[in-house]
Amino acid sequence: MQARMKSTRRATYIAFRRCLLVTLVVIAVSSAGRPVWAQPDVNVPGTGMQGTQPTPAMAAGFVGEITGNDVFIRSGPATNYYQCGKLYKGDTVQVVQTQDGWSCIVPPPGCFSWIAMQYVSINLSNPTMGIVTGDNVGVYAGSDFVQPMYSSSKQVTLKRGQTVRLLNEEKDEYYKIAPPQGAYLWVSSQYVEPAQSAQEPTPVEVEPAQGTSAPTPGTSTSPASESELLDAYYALSKLVKEEQQKPTADQNYAPIKEQLAKLAANQAAGRAARYAEFTLAQVERYELAGIVAKEIALQKKELANITDKIDEARAARLAQIENMGRFAVIGKLESSSLYASTTPAGQAQRYRILDGSDKTICYVSPTGPAVGKDVSKLIGKKVGLVGDIRPHPATGRAFVEFTDIVPLEE
Repeated sequence: MQARMKSTRRATYIAFRRCLLVTLVVIAVSSAGRPVWAQPDVNVPGTGMQGTQPTPAMAAGFVGEITGNDVFIRSGPATNYYQCGKLYKGDTVQVVQTQDGWSCIVPPPGCFSWIAMQYVSINLSNPTMGIVTGDNVGVYAGSDFVQPMYSSSKQVTLKRGQTVRLLNEEKDEYYKIAPPQGAYLWVSSQYVEPAQSAQEPTPVEVEPAQGTSAPTPGTSTSPASESELLDAYYALSKLVKEEQQKPTADQNYAPIKEQLAKLAANQAAGRAARYAEFTLAQVERYELAGIVAKEIALQKKELANITDKIDEARAARLAQIENMGRFAVIGKLESSSLYASTTPAGQAQRYRILDGSDKTICYVSPTGPAVGKDVSKLIGKKVGLVGDIRPHPATGRAFVEFTDIVPLEE
């Protein structure tokens, strides 16, 4: 009997140890693979995940070449981070560092970020540039499949006074911007291998004719290599940046757009064609922003001219009226039906003066030099009357005999 009880207790103890071990394993696995949606809400500027940023002690970077197609670019170093675009076989990326099977890369063309609108002021002299107005403002990895308010992967934190490049789109109180310096993305290292050249293709220094044109890709007698076409793209991209630095009124993208369109249409250009197509869309947004800026400037100029003309007309009119205090009464002149049938023959026609609410102020009649003067064109208009005021018992109002009548409006 005692032996049976000891055997039962031992079996229970072994079962308990096994259950405890399984529980610890489950906890460890769930902690290591916690999905991004299970983390606290971090989509507030100035807070958020810091794990998506490279650590200060970064490994030496290199140019990597993508070895597969439809390779996801992600906001962080794991598959549970949201995708921010795709890469294709032959694409090159600038790898900043590697971490646990993931490569931290500089965002390639087509990628973007989000920043809260409340912390950005638009530069009126260059509407494509925004100035950060807050401290520790977060920039979040953008995706076409995730709303800005749910884009929780913080890439970098900006300080007051730093600038961002606006991509002419706003959504849910966020601006879409070009990823600023230090804003990185991630791609699985299994699809990245060092490119044949250890350095990024160096842009060709182009001296375009008259400072605006660029070399025409693929116009040589022999077909251009992919490297040459990439060099042509980088040269055009450099011209775009130079044009952006000019005042809005002086920017002219037409020659550059023409060359980008040719490069984008070149079916043999590969990556250069895709990059050119993306940059061409950017240039069109820059041009639209420039048109808006010019329209605003033109409207301001027209408004200033109209204001000046109004001020000049007012000053000229006031100059014609030497002294408003010399008038016995001022108001709108109207004919008087009250006196129309009772005015004795030979006496001057009588009129009435109305205030701003069309109520009769007094009755008036010309005398002296004003008798015989045609005032019919002044009926219904504001006038000033020079004359004497006296009471008029018959109407209980004042009566003015005027010697001169001055129009106070056209």
